[in-house]
Amino acid sequence: MSDHNQVDITEMNYGSDRPKAKNPVKIMDLTLRDGHQSLFATRGRTEDMIPVAELMDDVGFWAVETWGGATFDTMHRFLNEDPWERIRTLKRYFKKTPFSMLLRAQNLVGYRNYADDVAKAFVERAAENGMDIFRTFDALNDYRNFETVVPVIKANGKHFQGCMCYTMTEPRMGGDVYGIEYFIKKAKALEDMGADSICIKDMAGLIAPYDAYQLIKALKESVKPPIHLHTHFTSGMAPMTHLKAVEAGVDMLDTCMSPYAYRTSHPAIEPMVMALLGTGRDTGFDIKKLAEINVILENEIIPKYRHLLNDTKMSVIDINVLLHQTPGGMLSNLVNQLREMDALDKLDEVFKELPRVRKELGQIPLVTPTSQIVGIQTVNNVLFDTPDERYKMITAQVKDLCYGLYGKTAIPIDPEVQKKALKGYARGEEPITCRPAEVLEPEMGKAKEDVKGLAVDLDDELIYAIYPVTGKRFLKWKYGKETPPPEVQARTLEDALAEQEMIKKAKAGLLIEKSDVKMSENARTFNVVVDGDQFEVGVDEVGDSPMLSYIKQIQSGQIQMAAPAATPAATPVAAPVATPAAAPKAAAAPASAPKAAPAPSAPVGDGTPVTAPMPGMIVSYEKKVGDSVSKGDTVVVLEAMKMENALPAPCDGTVQAINFGSGDSVAKNDVLCVIG
Repeated sequence: MSDHNQVDITEMNYGSDRPKAKNPVKIMDLTLRDGHQSLFATRGRTEDMIPVAELMDDVGFWAVETWGGATFDTMHRFLNEDPWERIRTLKRYFKKTPFSMLLRAQNLVGYRNYADDVAKAFVERAAENGMDIFRTFDALNDYRNFETVVPVIKANGKHFQGCMCYTMTEPRMGGDVYGIEYFIKKAKALEDMGADSICIKDMAGLIAPYDAYQLIKALKESVKPPIHLHTHFTSGMAPMTHLKAVEAGVDMLDTCMSPYAYRTSHPAIEPMVMALLGTGRDTGFDIKKLAEINVILENEIIPKYRHLLNDTKMSVIDINVLLHQTPGGMLSNLVNQLREMDALDKLDEVFKELPRVRKELGQIPLVTPTSQIVGIQTVNNVLFDTPDERYKMITAQVKDLCYGLYGKTAIPIDPEVQKKALKGYARGEEPITCRPAEVLEPEMGKAKEDVKGLAVDLDDELIYAIYPVTGKRFLKWKYGKETPPPEVQARTLEDALAEQEMIKKAKAGLLIEKSDVKMSENARTFNVVVDGDQFEVGVDEVGDSPMLSYIKQIQSGQIQMAAPAATPAATPVAAPVATPAAAPKAAAAPASAPKAAPAPSAPVGDGTPVTAPMPGMIVSYEKKVGDSVSKGDTVVVLEAMKMENALPAPCDGTVQAINFGSGDSVAKNDVLCVIG
């Protein structure tokens, strides 16, 4: 490194009072957003961020990422937390360090493009609530989707960081689409839009060290805004890539505190601090202060979330990501979805089909929401296609993509796939070429009316506007209209440690013998398999004992129950048809979401059931009990992993029974309704 001004570090103080570097690399910490999103499904709670907030504020980070991405979704859906309140709460502890959020451009924090009035209101409220830096990206790198949000960011005096989603068409950078000239062109477009900084957003950890060096060198020579590198650890290359990026003159890097680093997350900050110590790019951070923060995270916070970590692999890297290019969070969702559909043996077929689907859909980058769009369509193809027909079950989002509602793809969409997707599409069968939001009607007026008397301010109304199904449910929890279910309540450290102790006892064969315990009549017995050994465990559900947490652990799959008796064969389900495209999109519950208890239903009798082909969440029923339907009519819209699938009537008849409601989670083969 030519400008590092090497000194004798044996005489240096590891604290923050050492001589300031000539050109210190700036660091944005992602622990409180992308760290827990990558490692444990964005389930980090605000209460578990407060213990380290003031300490992190003293480190000297350029910024801390605290919001955006999936946080808005998971907080209101799974944690019973108001997303807006997190910004306001953490701002009381971070007095010096700016806040950054991940903004999906016109997608905001959802999975579709929202109308301009929603987009403007959202950015204004985010700025007002305390957001300082808006890291803005579009999944297709179509910057027409920036045209509404960027002026609002600028008008509020905030930092606009424009992103280029990094992807490849070959094992290394280059190819017919995403070569170095492609990214230089995108960077210049961002500069012209007034970007205060430019981010290379490598969501799957694909960028190799020497590719990063060449790209950053070229960008530094081509544009004036500072260059920020965001790369995940997934492939294992990220720390080497960081070092070469520093050599190339990168201005900012993304890291996490070490307990929240590595695997599908990001490189840890601590090794980078030590690697650059005494050089011209020295961060200036106090390694002892970082260690103090890590002790709190490791001992007081992480134990609450350990059950959500994927510890099935010995390796902390996944080199296969360089082949399928799927971001880690999406990959884990695909695996969970296949597992719950009893189709995990199809994973290799999914990996084989995925690049084909990606190319047919325009060789789009794989980042939220396009990673979900490509991933779920790939799963649908593998599970439902026949030798004589592909794309039998097309999601609503693929239809929207083919119509142009997400923007312009890097290469044209396969014309045959596009034609099939748009057959009967509600907006029309000819794709648009204009800015996507130009065809969207204003949405805030209807949203305000829909939650009148429930929402108390614009922040509430935006929660509903972006997530109509789960957002309305959250507002009912927030204002005491409904009781939140137990699974959205916080876990205590004591519960987490009790669970770990129970596992240790089970592995050691020290579980209390059944005969030594007097169980109540409400007790339940489980056959539990721990590392290949089977135990019979009696669980008494009386009171709030730690055993209740143990039950949840069993139900979540961390401890697997012995296989039950064979279940009846699944009822065949008719091939789904197109979903009306104009319907607002709500985010799906993850594949592991527990099934909601169905409403009382009439026996199937002589009726024909419409069953769930996969686990998911009910978005809406298009028909009600007593309605007449014709074969092929959409009767229910089922959402799986944030993508919508329309389920058709398998026959002519009348809807006899509807067994679930909007927002309910369902398992594969659940009878959703009956037609007689």
